[in-house]
Amino acid sequence: MSPFPFEIMFEKMDLLERLDISILWGHYEISVLRFHLTSFPPGKVIDFHNHAEFEFHFIPRGKGTVILGDQQYPLSEGMLYLTGPGVMHRQEADAEESMEELCLHVNIAEKPRDDADPWEVAEAEECVEKLRRLPLIPAQDYHRAMKCFLEAYEACDGKLAGYYTSIKHLVISILLKVTRAYDTGGMGAAAPVRDMLTYRYQYAVQYMEANYSSAVTLENVAEKLNISSRQLQRIFKQVHPDQTFSRILEEIRLQAVCSKLEASSLSIEHIAESEGFTNATYLHSVFRKRLGMTPAAYRKARKIHEQ
Repeated sequence: MSPFPFEIMFEKMDLLERLDISILWGHYEISVLRFHLTSFPPGKVIDFHNHAEFEFHFIPRGKGTVILGDQQYPLSEGMLYLTGPGVMHRQEADAEESMEELCLHVNIAEKPRDDADPWEVAEAEECVEKLRRLPLIPAQDYHRAMKCFLEAYEACDGKLAGYYTSIKHLVISILLKVTRAYDTGGMGAAAPVRDMLTYRYQYAVQYMEANYSSAVTLENVAEKLNISSRQLQRIFKQVHPDQTFSRILEEIRLQAVCSKLEASSLSIEHIAESEGFTNATYLHSVFRKRLGMTPAAYRKARKIHEQ
């Protein structure tokens, strides 16, 4: 018989409930009220009751029954069901076998925010509306929401870096995974899609700015974007028709050279090589062509200006 993976949660049964967890998600505030693993001994009955909040029930081991409204359903390992505010339900463990249950109780209240991400708002709204309409019938935990309980417990128990933030994300994940367990149509709210032309151009320029002092080529930048060098050339032409890859790289390097000329007394030969130019002679040629003076004259002019 394989070990029960959630056994560790019995060691500190109120560990997660000691945390004051409040989550802002879209235009909602989600407050965690209960977050634990409990065990029903054989034949244990929890008579008809309801809650003012949402209660997510998961069966990681054992079997039993649940009455939701006026219908009775069998429960077994790997199943879940949701009881929303005001939903009457009765639970009973099997007469000969105990039943474990992972429970998450959350209160979901509207909390409009001006600074909320519109995409997050759309997803949160759709998820909450679907939770409110889920059928009163158990389902299989197809998306393994139960694992979120164990991950949250282990993060909290070990005080892992960022555990509070991780737990908040796991609570949202449980809500989404429960929705998916009943939902064959997927979410209607579409995630934001990048403008790939702008994204690739900006990524290429950022990579060039981070690596200008080394041998940056059109080919290796294109490789980082997983596109051909010809595609990258077209991207630069579409975004800035008058600025080629080479022109932009040269501009980045010249800006770096100017900064070094102003802030240091290093030799022009040293600056040329450190900022990606082949040698001082080539730097002089580019400098005169682009700025109308030599690097030495630029340094002198800047120092006079600062005095």
